Amino acid sequence: MKLATLRTGSRDGRLHLVSRDLTRCVAARDAASLQQALDSWAVSAPMLEEEARGLEAGEWLGVEDFAPEQCDAPLPRAYQWADGSAYVNHVELVRKARGAEMPPSFWTDPLMYQGGSDSLLGPCEPIQVADESWGIDFEAEIAVVTDDVPMGVSAAEARGHIKLLMLVNDVSLRNLIPAELAKGFGFFQSKPSSAFSPVALTPDELGQAWDGGKVHLPLLTYLNGELFGQPNAGIDMTFDFGRLIAHAARTRPLAAGTIIGSGTVSNKGADGGPGRPVAEGGTGYSCIAEQRTVETLLTGSPKTPFLKFGDRVRIEMLDGDDNNLFGTIEQVVTKYPA
Repeated sequence: MKLATLRTGSRDGRLHLVSRDLTRCVAARDAASLQQALDSWAVSAPMLEEEARGLEAGEWLGVEDFAPEQCDAPLPRAYQWADGSAYVNHVELVRKARGAEMPPSFWTDPLMYQGGSDSLLGPCEPIQVADESWGIDFEAEIAVVTDDVPMGVSAAEARGHIKLLMLVNDVSLRNLIPAELAKGFGFFQSKPSSAFSPVALTPDELGQAWDGGKVHLPLLTYLNGELFGQPNAGIDMTFDFGRLIAHAARTRPLAAGTIIGSGTVSNKGADGGPGRPVAEGGTGYSCIAEQRTVETLLTGSPKTPFLKFGDRVRIEMLDGDDNNLFGTIEQVVTKYPA
């Protein structure tokens, strides 16, 4: 099933079931919000699935046209948003760009930061930034939503706690990152609010593209209408979502509604080296920083600028029949009105 939160003026919006073709929706009868459903998922999920079947069959009154621009994030505020770096190829390249060494442990132990989860953006909300010089960048990712996860769970057990999947634009302010990380206490100001896809879907909606821990489909990113990246999310993912959840839950339980991100989706080139831009026959990139790093490695300096006010970013994922699975994240970069 596919779930969305429509904007109502309340902080948590109103949970809706969405048709598979993303054209129709109806307010959920058995849960007012997605968090409420996740708090008792074993009970709520079967009832919501029955409602979803009724929507597909045309059995419900009160059906509306589905409009992504009316959506909040599926979880407008979450108890936890933790973002991993499962695609270690991306981590290695970005660290090269800022002259940081790559510890060998990054290939065996997941990297993760705890992001702000109190102001998650809807799919069409603007990326508001006060200053272009901060190095505004998009990061196209996949995220999972869990039910209650016990402390010390194994990676295999953790996969059973994945209840929903979403797409993410994990916005980064690249020029603020080096000085912030140099303090030795992690990201904060360099990570503004992240945006999420219009719908969250249950893993069964992905069919054979879901193997229990990875999504084996290209993640598409467009910048100002031009295809920027289409790496396959199932390739070069060093740590699957089971590993990421187990890492997060090593020393504490995770509450229902925890969001775990994959980190920027990234593929190596066919020769095992850095990937190539789409224009050169490669799969491109899921963030500007990675393309700038490759440009620096090849030519000695970056050529692609970071985002400017007025730029538009679009992120989506299509199945094998070109059906839009999660809906589209479509954002414009705007100056924050101080």
